[in-house]
Amino acid sequence: MRQAGVLDVGCHSALLTVARQRTGGVLEPVLSRKVRLRLHQTLGPSGRLRESGVRSVQRAVAQAVAEDPRLRLPELFAFATSVIRDAPNRDEVIEQVARSTGVRLQVLPGEEEARLAYVAARRWAGSGDGPLLVLDIGGGTVEIASGTTDQPDTVCSLPLGARTITREWLPGGTARSQRRLAEVRKHLRRSMGTIPGLPQAEPGGDVLASSKTFAQLARLASTRNRRPRAPRHLTLSAVRATIPLLAGASPARRGRLPGISAHRAEQSLAGALVAEALMEACGADRVSICPWSTREGLLLERLDTHHTS
Repeated sequence: MRQAGVLDVGCHSALLTVARQRTGGVLEPVLSRKVRLRLHQTLGPSGRLRESGVRSVQRAVAQAVAEDPRLRLPELFAFATSVIRDAPNRDEVIEQVARSTGVRLQVLPGEEEARLAYVAARRWAGSGDGPLLVLDIGGGTVEIASGTTDQPDTVCSLPLGARTITREWLPGGTARSQRRLAEVRKHLRRSMGTIPGLPQAEPGGDVLASSKTFAQLARLASTRNRRPRAPRHLTLSAVRATIPLLAGASPARRGRLPGISAHRAEQSLAGALVAEALMEACGADRVSICPWSTREGLLLERLDTHHTS
């Protein structure tokens, strides 16, 4: 059975995933190896990755792809998300990582990340054709895609990710006042409201949210409502209810809340504000949590290519 490997280098981790595909399009994990990163702490004012950040990427990539005696690593697709893609010294970072590890990171445009997230979500849902809207909140950008078949008709990438909003509007991850919260909300609503042709939730269609931001908000909201630990859905009203809780807590305290991981606590308030504005702008009162996103889309397409070649 063929295998495919993807190395996803983001702000918080370098994650190697090796999988194979079973009948029906189901991905079966063979190997998963995560090396923690904290690249948001190594960014300069312009978004440039400092030398300490470059060294941490080199170490993380080397550890992630270290030879595993249990299997022969397949041909690997390695990509970097927006924290490296949008850095002014991106080419320098990629070259240094390639020289020291032998792995050359690729960068995907935001629109391609949106397309791949849609491909993964469509396959995960297993619902055939029909209206599908996919929302994905990353650190640097927000990806939106919609369509009625296995490929999206519309894709969109906006520079409104949780890390971006934290750096530009909520330094340290905190809002100094209710007025500041209102200003961030106004900025997000205005920014999303001016996008022509922004994909919308359709009556009778599915809306899937595929990001750690949505998953963690759903966990936090479900705990407050005494619902199951691994919630499958998140409502707009539940997102709104988490905002005062996150705004009233320091990042250290947020990291102890149910569902909020310590390394994402600083940007969790911004993530909730982005989720609220995104669901409003796309007319989505409720989303289903999808565990698959860009990484799984890449795995599926590479395995499908192997299968048909």
